[in-house]
Amino acid sequence: MSTPEASSNGRPDLAVSFLSRLSKYVANALRYWEPRRLIYNGVLALVVLVEIALKRASQQVTFDLLLGLFILAVLANVAYCAAYAVDLFVQFSGLDAPWQRGRILVLVIGIAFGAALAHFFVQGMLLGG
Repeated sequence: MSTPEASSNGRPDLAVSFLSRLSKYVANALRYWEPRRLIYNGVLALVVLVEIALKRASQQVTFDLLLGLFILAVLANVAYCAAYAVDLFVQFSGLDAPWQRGRILVLVIGIAFGAALAHFFVQGMLLGG
């Protein structure tokens, strides 16, 4: 780890120290969460495809439905980014070593929550359409 640069009074510059830690933690979070985004999106896509297949909605697939699904996909990925806030908070708290094992729980809960939301939203779009 690089050492913080000293300010004019000889003490470490807190801003440099903070940015150094932040950079390390953000890189760590990106390395963990971004590959798993594919799993998250895959599960949500599977839920949507199963809902459409179960409702035999292939003849009901309209441009409006596709636009709605696109909006939901973007919102689901914005929601996925909430993991970064939790991840950075825990890393800054100094609990980053046990957090390496706890991340999987956040991932599983997030996927389950996203799948449940996808189920109900798509059901509503297909039935209420």
